[in-house]
Amino acid sequence: MTKETNKADHHFLGSGWAFPVTFSVGNHQLNLSAYEENINESIDIILQTRNGERCMEGGFGGGLQQFLFKKMDETLKGEIKEAITYALMYNEPRITVTDVDVQFRDVRGGVVEILLTYMYNQTNTRHNYVFPFYINEGTNLI
Repeated sequence: MTKETNKADHHFLGSGWAFPVTFSVGNHQLNLSAYEENINESIDIILQTRNGERCMEGGFGGGLQQFLFKKMDETLKGEIKEAITYALMYNEPRITVTDVDVQFRDVRGGVVEILLTYMYNQTNTRHNYVFPFYINEGTNLI
């Protein structure tokens, strides 16, 4: 399979500005991302954005910040799972989330690991994405 055929096969996944926004050193052009990388960057942007943070797009975002400083228990796992599933269903039309696994990796440090399993809607190809989420970030709690 040639590179051109591979690009054509994945064209529906889209492309856009890379995140974080950066420029190339040599020619000062805006860096772009495409295909699977673009979808992973989109997921990252959605999960890091507060609900209502984007002007004119009040429903955009994952709203995970609401879970900061909450007690790490099974209820919190369910709330995080529901928030992520809902946010990606409404904000990332190129994928369908098939599973969200929330694990407390370090309760004292407030580390939550979220494993997303999803399929590209056009090809039904399965992929996953790990999003580290820190419950106690910036609190200096021990």
